[in-house]
Amino acid sequence: MSLNQLSSGDLIADRRADYAKMLAEAGDAQGAAELMAQALELVPNWAAGWFRLADYEEKSGRKEAAAEALRNTLRLNPKDVFGAGLKLALLGAVDTPEQPPSPYVERLFDDYAERFDRALVEKLHYSVPEELAALIERAGGRHFRHVVDLGCGTGLFGERIRGRADVLEGFDLSANMLAKAENKAIYDRLGQADLSLAPERSGVFGTLAAGRADLVSAADVLMYLGNLESVFVIADHLLAPGGLFAFSVEDGGMIDSFVLRSSLRYAHSEAYVVSRCTASGLSIVAVERSTIRRDAGHPVAGILFIARKSA
Repeated sequence: MSLNQLSSGDLIADRRADYAKMLAEAGDAQGAAELMAQALELVPNWAAGWFRLADYEEKSGRKEAAAEALRNTLRLNPKDVFGAGLKLALLGAVDTPEQPPSPYVERLFDDYAERFDRALVEKLHYSVPEELAALIERAGGRHFRHVVDLGCGTGLFGERIRGRADVLEGFDLSANMLAKAENKAIYDRLGQADLSLAPERSGVFGTLAAGRADLVSAADVLMYLGNLESVFVIADHLLAPGGLFAFSVEDGGMIDSFVLRSSLRYAHSEAYVVSRCTASGLSIVAVERSTIRRDAGHPVAGILFIARKSA
């Protein structure tokens, strides 16, 4: 059960919140907001309740009230497991953060892990693992001594590269995702890591050597980061001379760098990605545009990249 569904601890407040949810699902966002506000009068320290109120207020067109509810969410839950700061940015109440809060991303994928593979492949027509593996092969990467799969999730990309790797490592922020990946028995090593941090704090290294990989992958990962500086530094530290960095982004079109979308994912421009590669001493080997998934029935445009570290 996700945190925004958890009980307030008060039976009457929970009942009003349940009725509010029913009204929202029936299309009465204003009525839902009114009932949710009544529930919060009983339990004013319920962070998840304030987050739900913000959603109802936004859908009823009351953006200022939604922003105030989100500020209350953040006050009560400063670690921001709900992504309230991202929502505030979309409302124009704060500047777009350069990174999402790590507790939000971790909770998102911990909640999603059980249904992740089926939801992505069957419902969202997710294609990045297959397309990225094929692009790597066309770029000349047919076999690898050591692969590090960043943001490995449940191992969808790992399954596609396992037969071409002597050693395969996977890292992810979500413990539940890592458990699913471990059940597939395709990785030689798995570990928890935060790609928004500097290399020495990220969890990717520790006692493990720098320069150990001839392929680093990040399939459908960078859209959960805004500023990509940290992940490119991590990739550079991981790669041996001549090694490949294979990754995907959501296509931001003609924007200067990156933008936060209503999905709470970031999109990046090709020019920005190229600039990050150049700053990290990587040269672009291949670029391919593709529809990488569907979201609410609409295609999501993405860009797949292969970059090489200088020998």
